[in-house]
Amino acid sequence: MTLTHLSLLAILVPDYDAGIAFYSGVLGFDLLEDTDMGGGKRWVRVAAKGAQTEFLLARAVGDQTDAIGNQGGGRVWLFLRSDDFDADYALLKSKGVHFEEPTRDEPYCKVVVFRDPFGNRWDLLGPAKL
Repeated sequence: MTLTHLSLLAILVPDYDAGIAFYSGVLGFDLLEDTDMGGGKRWVRVAAKGAQTEFLLARAVGDQTDAIGNQGGGRVWLFLRSDDFDADYALLKSKGVHFEEPTRDEPYCKVVVFRDPFGNRWDLLGPAKL
């Protein structure tokens, strides 16, 4: 087998530009591609700097809109690693990111839960404890 890594993960957004504004503007992800596919559809890829796995921002249509912000069934389902937790936490907080709780120390690392503007729950994770 020659499978190497998870390439893309689709995340539903209500609007492509709103997705780009948050993931690139607030989280600082690189906008890798924004290709017009015609008929109002776009192929939009973003990724954290240096990441192998990218997000495909998928504009929800029809019944898909009910799943915006609930792709994880209400659980944290996205995990973002930081090499400088305290600085990134402070920066995101200053940009208006909604944190659900105070930061906490877990056996595996420092962590805090936040929601993106679409309702998805994320963990911001500090460096792994050795």
